[in-house]
Amino acid sequence: MKIRNIIITLFSAIALLISASTVSFAKVVGDKIILGAAVSLTGKYSSNGVHTQNGYNLAVERINSMGGVKVGGKNYKFEIIYYDDESNSGRAAQLAERLIKQDGVQFMLGPYSSGLTKAMAPVTEKYGIPMVEANGASRSLFTKGYKYLFAVLAPANLYLDVAITTAVELNGGKPVKIAMAFEQDAFSQDVRLGIVDAAKRTGSKIIIDDKLPKELNDMAATLSKVKATKPDVLVVSGHTKGALTAIRQISEMKVDVPMLAMTHCDAAKLSKQHGKASEYALCASQWHKSLSYKDKYFGGGMKYAGDFNSKFGYEPPYQAAESSAALLVYKDAFERANSFDTKKVRDALAATDMQTFYGNIKFAEGGQNISKPMVLFQVICDDGGKCENKVVAPLKWASAELVHPIPSWSKR
Repeated sequence: MKIRNIIITLFSAIALLISASTVSFAKVVGDKIILGAAVSLTGKYSSNGVHTQNGYNLAVERINSMGGVKVGGKNYKFEIIYYDDESNSGRAAQLAERLIKQDGVQFMLGPYSSGLTKAMAPVTEKYGIPMVEANGASRSLFTKGYKYLFAVLAPANLYLDVAITTAVELNGGKPVKIAMAFEQDAFSQDVRLGIVDAAKRTGSKIIIDDKLPKELNDMAATLSKVKATKPDVLVVSGHTKGALTAIRQISEMKVDVPMLAMTHCDAAKLSKQHGKASEYALCASQWHKSLSYKDKYFGGGMKYAGDFNSKFGYEPPYQAAESSAALLVYKDAFERANSFDTKKVRDALAATDMQTFYGNIKFAEGGQNISKPMVLFQVICDDGGKCENKVVAPLKWASAELVHPIPSWSKR
């Protein structure tokens, strides 16, 4: 009986040792730090999911080529395990469990979109796994008391606040009339709340408050109201597809509005899809290549854009840039923690205060970045039809003068 108990105890000890070593070697395998990521490679968020993945991959390649991450006197390289969350929040939560429990991942990168980040965050929090995310801006993410979630981007309620502020300034400080149409996802609804707050703050009036259809393929009903009521500002938030639909139907219906402000314009590549029809659209952006932030890995925004374009064949939208910044934040935290202990890395992340090519990054207690303002760029086209995105607000960062009001279609 004693021999049997000894054998059982021995096997139990071996099992525990194997289990512990599996977890240990899953997070650091040889000279590699393994990160986990579920991103949308299929489904309605697939275009931005690819931008997210490309941003991650470019940063991994750059950091690894410049010596990697130094911890305990040894240099390590980043490697990422990817799964496709199919733009589905339930799938994203399942994959977070799989990455942690089956793959042994101890450090996570975020998915694309606020909705999918909201699905994954309770899982990473439950297991005490740090997650640095770059594409979940919903302010509700930062009011849950999460201790292991850190977002490099500004929260969603600030995305288009600057548009209303600018419209009021251009109206001589007087209130303006606002029309708006939003997708029913977590991100867009937080953008909407930001507009509601801005309207209250400026005394402005919301005269149209519409929901975009689920498939984001038709907003003619809203645009008919805009033609009838003549608001000063039209605000639209429906990710990439919503931005493309807005420009297409505004041009088809010849809707005149003094200011059009949207989210996700650069990811939608408006001018490439719709040419001069996209001109004068104002686009909320977390980042633009003309901004003057710098770091030693990518230099400034122009250098980053050139490197990204060389590798992937297109100009980087901000979704890619902020995803690259997430890796720079992880590198900095690992080296300051000088450890792979998840608690120590979490504490190092909480103390982050740095500048990257993407912007300044410092986290509030809720995990949101409080050091980087949003910017607005405007699509400006030359006589030959070539269009560029020019930063026009806030004025401190402006590289071009805002065209306002938008010329009517009869004069374009």
